Amino acid sequence: MKRPSKPATPKPYTDRLTEILRPGQSVELLKELHILTRDGKLNQDSRRKLKQVYHLCHFIEPLLNEVLAKQETLTLADHGAGKSYLGFILYDLFLKDRPGAHIYGIETRDELVAKSRELAARLGFARMAFLNTTVAEATQSEQLPERIDIVTALHACDTATDDAIRFALAKRARHIVLVPCCQAEVAAVLRKHKNESFGKTPLSELWRHPIHTREFGSHLTNVLRCLQLEAHGYQLTVTELVGWEHSMKNELIVASHTGAPRGNARERLQQILQQLNLTELEGRFLS
Repeated sequence: MKRPSKPATPKPYTDRLTEILRPGQSVELLKELHILTRDGKLNQDSRRKLKQVYHLCHFIEPLLNEVLAKQETLTLADHGAGKSYLGFILYDLFLKDRPGAHIYGIETRDELVAKSRELAARLGFARMAFLNTTVAEATQSEQLPERIDIVTALHACDTATDDAIRFALAKRARHIVLVPCCQAEVAAVLRKHKNESFGKTPLSELWRHPIHTREFGSHLTNVLRCLQLEAHGYQLTVTELVGWEHSMKNELIVASHTGAPRGNARERLQQILQQLNLTELEGRFLS
């Protein structure tokens, strides 16, 4: 005779929020960033947002540790900062107890800069500063130090990512973290010279149809950026930031300066621009 099965032992109650938050993490900050509700709850959308930020922090934390292992100071500039989710969470999790670490949020929208300044003051995040300026203008800004250790640009639209790269090169950044977005310039040049390219190379079939022009242009832009960084002595990791179900703008480029340029990177870059009829962009990618 089959014995009756024992009733399942109930699982002990756990606070799901406690499982997700990191030790010492500011609940007040997460409320202000609307990752937590006002009563401290975590809904499905905010859980997904927090997971994405944590995933990005997973790539950036080793860079912070590497810099701070070599020196007592650290400077990080976050371009196109928006509401400064990334800067605030990096500061809260890793840098608030490191007196030599400073984060600079660079954003052009007045209201977002003002809100970030107010929030940093209220939370006592004294080593966070927010600049109301473009990425290009930031290179010459006296409000920023001459050397920036880490440069981030997440979803900086169109050529703002290229401006962030030029900023990083000018500031001799040790590490660069990019999530490019809305790359339209290369696609526009491909479209502009499409008829001429048909007679020049069979590769023009790659962008003959409008949807392919957009997609190929976006992909090509990031290939050119990678070659540009390698020509300047950076070693790259190119991967995806989150699953495709979250965002199609998903590519993550992490560049670390080694001082040893890839030997043929500049030559390859120039050849691609010539063969694809993009020589008018040499000033952007060969600088």
